Amino acid sequence: MSAEQNRVPDTSDAEPRPGRLTAAAALAAVEGLALAAGGVWMLVRGVTGDPDDRQQAVTGGITLLVLALLPLLAARGLLLRRGWSRGPAIITQIMALPVAYSLLQADSIAIPAGIALAAVAVTALVLLVNPATTRALGIRGPGNVQDEK
Repeated sequence: MSAEQNRVPDTSDAEPRPGRLTAAAALAAVEGLALAAGGVWMLVRGVTGDPDDRQQAVTGGITLLVLALLPLLAARGLLLRRGWSRGPAIITQIMALPVAYSLLQADSIAIPAGIALAAVAVTALVLLVNPATTRALGIRGPGNVQDEK
């Protein structure tokens, strides 16, 4: 990463944060909170549930809690207009798409959850690659390097 990508826009005279950036941060935060809630639920079920599934449920719950950190940190970075935050946010959305697909393949009430997850992931991806979002984060594409004096 170059120094231009890590720079923090001066909020005193910078343009206001685009609504697209705020919406992308909100979607990432919702995904992070959903992962954290699922992790807590699995931990509680593992501790209070059947002994046969206890270790797997506790491990799964801890894994979900750790995975929740990625979109939550990305959401915070997006709100603070940090250029590094777009990468983790995009990774989160790309990881959500296969999960949504597997939920859509189920013959249960998981289908609406798959539809919602797919809609959130695709919407967030579109918002994250939008040129206004890229400019607000101070990310310059290849060939757009300007001499700073």
